[in-house]
Amino acid sequence: MKLGTLKSKSSRDGELCVVGRDLKRAVRVTSIAPSLREAMENWTTVAPRLKKVSDELNSGKADGAFAVKLEDFHSALPRTWLFADGSAFIHHIKLVRMARKAALPETLQTVPLMYQAECGQFLAPDQDIPQRDFAHGTDFEAEVGVIVDDVPMGVSPEKALEHIQLVVLINDVSLRGLIPGELGQGFGFFQSKPASALSPFAVTVDELSDSWKEGRLHLPLNVQYNEQFFGKANAGQMHFHFGQLIAHAAKTRNLVAGTLIGSGTVSNEDPAMGSSCLAEKRMIEQIAKGQPETSFMKVGDTVEIWMQDAAGQDIFGHIRQAVKKAL
Repeated sequence: MKLGTLKSKSSRDGELCVVGRDLKRAVRVTSIAPSLREAMENWTTVAPRLKKVSDELNSGKADGAFAVKLEDFHSALPRTWLFADGSAFIHHIKLVRMARKAALPETLQTVPLMYQAECGQFLAPDQDIPQRDFAHGTDFEAEVGVIVDDVPMGVSPEKALEHIQLVVLINDVSLRGLIPGELGQGFGFFQSKPASALSPFAVTVDELSDSWKEGRLHLPLNVQYNEQFFGKANAGQMHFHFGQLIAHAAKTRNLVAGTLIGSGTVSNEDPAMGSSCLAEKRMIEQIAKGQPETSFMKVGDTVEIWMQDAAGQDIFGHIRQAVKKAL
């Protein structure tokens, strides 16, 4: 089952839709749940009704079906209660720590890194990224994320996997020029982590078939920067799987339904796979050539993020964003 959210002038949560497997047709289902956020809060009773509509849509029998226009869709989940972003790809951690001349944590391979990100608003997948100051070092980070139902405090990593209901893609926008100063104060990210964007469509785990296993999505994450190849790192090479990330987040609290858990920037050690953020590419250039050659994003630069299944079918729709000068 695939779900999306139509942009709305009357609701910050948008209008919930069921979307066809081929991403060509959709049906409004606000009579079942007004929004995805509210659907997650009542998932046990709502999901079977949404699944019925999905089956009808995919068999060509759904009433009220309309053609999908990506520009009409917001991020699949326009806002939620919590976005906890992990960093599950150790190669990425090593490179960005080297870039900041920061030591690696002693618990690098045993305890996930995680921070609480902006969640009260996500940018639409086609919405411009506002840049106030070039010195802020605007960067994209291509990630995979999962949306959970209610998760109890102290859940085990194995049980945590059972709470994953939907999978999305994320462009986690980062302001690299602000990160060292914030971390130097010893109190974590805030100004350096503005609003991010999600893919237009969220997908149930069963829809991913054999690509989803052991709490990881084993497919390449495609990234183009200024319409040129930038990366195709396989998201399955997470050191910590999503169950471990969820359990880490839930160690001392319940996670409310609709919580988004991010994988962190997808990263592979094979250089042929490219990169999923500018900071990583810059560090690779620093190591190879003594200095970075790639600049951070400037006004007019574009990033595109998407994922295809083994047959080449688009799964989540595309995140396509450009940088604009903030007003």
